[in-house]
Amino acid sequence: MPEHEQDGQEREFDLRWADSAEHKEPSARARMLAARWKHNPPGPVPFRPEPDHRGSGRRSRSSWVSTVVVLGCVAAVIVLLGYINFRAPY
Repeated sequence: MPEHEQDGQEREFDLRWADSAEHKEPSARARMLAARWKHNPPGPVPFRPEPDHRGSGRRSRSSWVSTVVVLGCVAAVIVLLGYINFRAPY
């Protein structure tokens, strides 16, 4: 059996052996959070918190106004590109 095939089989064996391990070590982030929460557990967090209003009392634009603004910008770019191509000498 060629040497490179044997190396591949050994590596595959090692991966199968590692995947079949009963205990897997937690990630560094999981260990860090566990250590932090041991002394200072996190408080309850609502599933969907209330949105915080960051403006100065200004109401946000409705979705249709945003849609009109985006479509207007797209139409303006299309018209501008068409005008540039129309004016370009051949």
